[in-house]
Amino acid sequence: MTTLATLAPVTTRPRPVADVLTMLRRSLLRAVRYPGLTVFLVAGPLVMLVLFVYVFGGAFGVGVAPGVTPGADGRAAYLDYITPTLLVITIVGGATSVATSAAMDAAGGIMARFKTMAISSGSVLSGMVLGFVVQALAALVLVLGAAVAMGYRPDADALDWVALLGLFILLGLALNWLCVAMGLNARSVETASNAPMILLLLPFLGSGFVPVETMPTAVRWFAEHQPFTPIIETVRGLLAGNPDNSTAMLAVGWCLVIGVAGYAWARSLYRRERRI
Repeated sequence: MTTLATLAPVTTRPRPVADVLTMLRRSLLRAVRYPGLTVFLVAGPLVMLVLFVYVFGGAFGVGVAPGVTPGADGRAAYLDYITPTLLVITIVGGATSVATSAAMDAAGGIMARFKTMAISSGSVLSGMVLGFVVQALAALVLVLGAAVAMGYRPDADALDWVALLGLFILLGLALNWLCVAMGLNARSVETASNAPMILLLLPFLGSGFVPVETMPTAVRWFAEHQPFTPIIETVRGLLAGNPDNSTAMLAVGWCLVIGVAGYAWARSLYRRERRI
């Protein structure tokens, strides 16, 4: 005799780790099939590297390294100064791309479909975030390689490189969670692509391209108290082999604050029904 128990569908319990890996694979496959966003991660910083070093570097190098003469010496000095900034901007560029990806999934109904499937609720966003962190790390290798080819020579030791990798991963996770939330909160894909642009502007309003000491008082105050200044200075110090511990702690603190806030915001938006 057939019972209700035998007629009931068999439910599959979510497997958080396996589900995250599946969503990570989906994110990486999307990067392969749609390489435009991945190319943007590398092309933007590379164009800025060539432009700022070979066009502006001869003059700007005098301002970042007193005693350096304009020309070749200035370009070499500015290459040392700007390379850490462009590595950070590479991470930021990857985060802005994830906002567009999240908005596309939400607008296309894919996330709504995922909610009906027997998968871990946190795996959809986590896989997306991790996928873009992997892409950003790959882009970092290419940008750093281009800088080395142009003459950049970091003085970091093995411990500095490990710390630098950890900081980049932490920064990537923090910014990606924040930008996923921005993408889910956007009313359209076009809006999602514009919302994170403020993150690309902040390195310009910090110590990324010129020392904060050269700025007017009000701008200098903002530059000294925004998150990207200690982050860039920490990267600069690690690559130079002389990191400042207090600045590094401040950078890690900013990453944790951004990451926790972005994660909470993104999870809240994911649980909420999307309004048409």
